[in-house]
Amino acid sequence: FNFFQVYIIQVSVGNHQWTVKHRYSDFHDLHEKLVSEKKIDKNLLPPKKIIGKNSKSLVEKRQKELEIYLQTLLVKFPVTAPKVLSHFLHFHLYVS
Repeated sequence: FNFFQVYIIQVSVGNHQWTVKHRYSDFHDLHEKLVSEKKIDKNLLPPKKIIGKNSKSLVEKRQKELEIYLQTLLVKFPVTAPKVLSHFLHFHLYVS
């Protein structure tokens, strides 16, 4: 049985606000693409390995870090988010 943590992240763009749910591996894939395509700082994403990764406080801490990560990306691309990012954030569903 493979347990994995899903992070629920609050996204806000202009007057729009919604949540997205992703596993850490989704963030990692997104980050890899952005690093290679958009030259995003490799160290922006919180590191993968954390000991006791399912403990509640660590999950909450990481959730906060991932939220900051996404906010930072949105600040970096204020006008048009790269396709991989807007797809990841489900822009097509919420922002017209």
